Amino acid sequence: MTARQLPLALPHRPALGREDFLVADCNQAAVAWLDLWPDWPGPGLAIHGPAGCGKTHLAEVWRARSGASRFVFRDLADAALGEVAIANAVVVEDIDGFAGDAAGERALLHLYNRCTERGASLLLTLETPPIKLGIVLADLRSRILALPAIAVGAPDEALVEAVLVKQFADRQLRVPPDVITYIVPRLERSFAAASRLVDALDRAALSERRNITIALAREVMRVERD
Repeated sequence: MTARQLPLALPHRPALGREDFLVADCNQAAVAWLDLWPDWPGPGLAIHGPAGCGKTHLAEVWRARSGASRFVFRDLADAALGEVAIANAVVVEDIDGFAGDAAGERALLHLYNRCTERGASLLLTLETPPIKLGIVLADLRSRILALPAIAVGAPDEALVEAVLVKQFADRQLRVPPDVITYIVPRLERSFAAASRLVDALDRAALSERRNITIALAREVMRVERD
């Protein structure tokens, strides 16, 4: 019987730097807007697109550059916003969850107003275009809809391929080109799916002491689907 090596549960740090972000047609407009900061024409920007399209990576790149504070909708309503130090910028991610949530909407409006008072920039990320959010609070709705809204699309196959190659290289994994060619058309078009698969293949290769081949990729992808 072949001995299996138990993979250690060591976290792999996501590469979220500017140099790690691959620019393509699907995200070029958003990148251009973030590069324009701090010379935005208004107080903020909304970036929207499907899950796994890279919104969080974009927000992290901008946050590193701007020194922004970061919130997500789940904890914003509970935060002591009066005690939060707002400098140049603030990121609020996943604001889709605010629609219809009275406490959340009030918290976001309060944060928006504080940013405006202090001349701070506000970056919002969401899956739904802002006009489709269904925000109940009129003052918040008017403010959000006044922001430029930039769409980020799902990555195409060429970008998924580039992301896979880079993520394997980040882990110092040698993967033949034919394996990448096999994976790309069979993988969900999202950065999140690419990351999950690279992690699963890394663990499987280590556990079973195997090279990453088409056969291993086929097995792992079948397990991932199930």
